[in-house]
Amino acid sequence: MKRLFFLLTALLFAVGSLCLPAAAAEAAPSVSAGRGVLMDADTGALLWSRHPDDPGLIASTTKIMTAWLACEAGDLDRPVTVPPEAVGVEGSSLYLQEGETLTREELLLGTMLHSGNDAALALAIDTAGSETAFVDRMNEAARRLGLQNTHYANPHGLDQEGNYGSARDLALLTAAALQNPEFRRIAAAKTAVVSGDRMLTNHNKLLWRCPGCIGVKTGYTRAAGRLLVSAAEREGRTLICVTVNDPADWQDHMALLDWGFAQFRQEQTAVKGQPIMRVGDLTLIAQADLTLSLAPGEEPRLVYVPDFPHAGTVKVYLNGKCVAEVPVSWPPAS
Repeated sequence: MKRLFFLLTALLFAVGSLCLPAAAAEAAPSVSAGRGVLMDADTGALLWSRHPDDPGLIASTTKIMTAWLACEAGDLDRPVTVPPEAVGVEGSSLYLQEGETLTREELLLGTMLHSGNDAALALAIDTAGSETAFVDRMNEAARRLGLQNTHYANPHGLDQEGNYGSARDLALLTAAALQNPEFRRIAAAKTAVVSGDRMLTNHNKLLWRCPGCIGVKTGYTRAAGRLLVSAAEREGRTLICVTVNDPADWQDHMALLDWGFAQFRQEQTAVKGQPIMRVGDLTLIAQADLTLSLAPGEEPRLVYVPDFPHAGTVKVYLNGKCVAEVPVSWPPAS
């Protein structure tokens, strides 16, 4: 995830202001979710929320963490022999057989598209050596990401004491996971064939219905209700929507995402060859174009980062996070 840049020397200059998005001009659509958020993936700002930090059961959206950690481990072509512990796991299943061999990527596809609980467990055991060791990795990753209302007890999300999360935490986790290109690719896959004859179709209907949708994961148990985590990209911004216990989640996500993207305005922050900001008596010249989608009331903050003997770059911040960099040059000598 992009990290906040700290001003370390007096040579760093900033212009503009740092603003959180103001209330949108149009009211958010009415939705059925008991809990949920609509989050800007780049800045972490919430455009809409309902009980965002209340923890509760998260069902198969648990598999977002499982798949991300497996993708971070890499070696997706690695052959995996299905262990006995991963056979006969209740709930959604690939019906894996003990001793069967699949690649790590095939298990990832089975975990994310078909929500196979057995695939998730096999993946966990292969990645960390045991389910317990993998769950420890999940909780360590949650702490590292600052997920304050999340704890894991298993890699698949079947109802179990100690396996819970909040809507905001699910959005923050998804923003981190989407930075991994393999996770992105697998989460966006509509169909796949694994182990020769298993035809998988992604449970996430928004991949077909919602413009710009890039994933991410469905979830359901009787106790948790319907959960959905979705992400979509439009005009340079990525929004993540999470709903929990929402019987109308497909419609609600499409409405929230459409509403969220409609709140942004396009602003050209840099034009190649034109001034971008002043540093003392000098005017810095942008060496690339940059157009930003800005939420209501949101203004970019520009920070000059010198790189002598070159002019350096200008970093562009929204809500405290660097979202872009523009190389700059000194003005031509007169």
